[in-house]
Amino acid sequence: MHQSAADEHRREGEPGRGPARWPLLAQPLPLVGYVFLVVTGYVGITVWAAAHTAWRWEDALTFVALGLCGAVCIEASRRLGMPAGVARDLLSAWWLPVALLLPPVYALLVPLPLQMLLQYRVRATMPHRRVFAAAALGLSGAAASLVFHQAVPHPLAGPGRWVTDDQRSILVAIGCAVLFIVLNTMLVAVAAHAATQEGRWRDVLWTRESLLLDVVELCVGVIVAITCVISPALLLLALPPVVLLQRSLMHQQLQAAARTDAKTGLLNAGAWQREADTELSRAQRSHEPLAVLLVDIDHFKRVNDTYGHLIGDQVLISVSSTLVHQLRDYDVIGRFGGEEFAVLLPGADTVEACRVAERLRARVRRLAVPAEESTVSVTISVGVALFRTHGQDLIELLASADLALYRAKESGRDRVCLPAVRKAG
Repeated sequence: MHQSAADEHRREGEPGRGPARWPLLAQPLPLVGYVFLVVTGYVGITVWAAAHTAWRWEDALTFVALGLCGAVCIEASRRLGMPAGVARDLLSAWWLPVALLLPPVYALLVPLPLQMLLQYRVRATMPHRRVFAAAALGLSGAAASLVFHQAVPHPLAGPGRWVTDDQRSILVAIGCAVLFIVLNTMLVAVAAHAATQEGRWRDVLWTRESLLLDVVELCVGVIVAITCVISPALLLLALPPVVLLQRSLMHQQLQAAARTDAKTGLLNAGAWQREADTELSRAQRSHEPLAVLLVDIDHFKRVNDTYGHLIGDQVLISVSSTLVHQLRDYDVIGRFGGEEFAVLLPGADTVEACRVAERLRARVRRLAVPAEESTVSVTISVGVALFRTHGQDLIELLASADLALYRAKESGRDRVCLPAVRKAG
């Protein structure tokens, strides 16, 4: 999104341009209501807990020590950055021990300074996302804290007693850590589903990779909690390996993020071409059909000019999500920049490719993206090219699909076209 300062000033001064100032208000209404409900509940519960907590300086010192360890982790990995697509930061290793060892009010409070540090030192994002993340983490941590303190009333009393004398307490700690992760995942999943209702619940809850990372965070958080119970000074020994593990985790995510488009989460042009080359080689060996679709959002510039780039981004995200959920798991989809997407369909002949393209066109046509007091509807044009029929390699296929897309645009948009048949002679 690129706008001059004068444009920004003019937009902020115009009546009825609330979403330009408050990005949350440009989101789908169910998401706005859900975020408001969660954040309001978080604030109310935090105020109540603060008023009913017996504050002890020992608890405050432990809170500060764990918070500082989290801040060190953030600062140590800050130079790696955290672009879109890097979602796991291992900070649960520090606020999970806060939930287990301290009264619930501390679990409610600890996400606030760390989320602020992420916002201002690592990557700025929409403020309502940070606020919601802090609220979700705080509520999840408070629930885990309440349950754990029912089983172990004073976790820090008598250093190491519940760790060394009653092994069942460790199982309770693990169970509460699972509760923390499940509740936080559920809260975030509902928000993600409210934002993009095209998404499937299994995609916004857990994947195999996210489940593995949750297990890692759970184990590290419980180990840090036990270490802190034995002696807070041992946090100095726990901090370096956690920092190293966090940097390793983020480095892997950065490598994955380098293959994806930050705005939509789809493959970027380079990664798509590499994947497409692999599928093309497989089709050559197996003599199977293969098709390429080029998809372009019609009059997308008009959307940006009329509703602003924030709504334009929401249109891009909604269209990309719709395309993904209408395709098979092994189809290859990427964003080629701007409002253009490329889809490779292994095993698709002319009939199948056109049928898929028509399904995509019809489904996008039914989209309604919220925008201020109205909704935005868009259409797409699709160019279809078939391997061997319209090209013998990826460059020829893309060129043919581009010609077909141009033909669809020239024919009135909102349609699917194949390349024009060349007349003999």
